[in-house]
Amino acid sequence: MKYLAAYLLLNAGGNAAPTAEDIKTVLASVGIEADDERINAVISELSGKSVEDLIAEGSEKLASVPTGGAVAAGGAAAAGGSAAAAAEEEAPAEEEESDGDMGMGLFD
Repeated sequence: MKYLAAYLLLNAGGNAAPTAEDIKTVLASVGIEADDERINAVISELSGKSVEDLIAEGSEKLASVPTGGAVAAGGAAAAGGSAAAAAEEEAPAEEEESDGDMGMGLFD
C-alpha cells in the first residue's frame, strides 16, 4: 500500500510516470526502506494507465459490494418488530462490546 501511495503522491504532484527511483525517494524521505520487487510490481501494473481511469474502475467495482447495513434493520422490521424496537434490542449488545476494550478507545 505504501508503494501505491507514493506512486499516487508523485502522480498528484505532476509526475505522470513515476520511476522506481522516484518512489524510493519519496519513501526514503519518511524513513521507509523500499523493496525493489514490490516497487517494480506497482510500476508494471500501473504503467500506461491513467490514475483517473483506475480510480473510476475501482469505484465501479466497490459500488457492487454489499454492505449489509440496511438489511439488518429492515429484516428486524419485516419480522414483526419495529426499527425502534430493533435498535433498543441492539443497544445492550453494543455496550457489552465496548466493555471488551478494557477502557481504551481508539482515540484515547
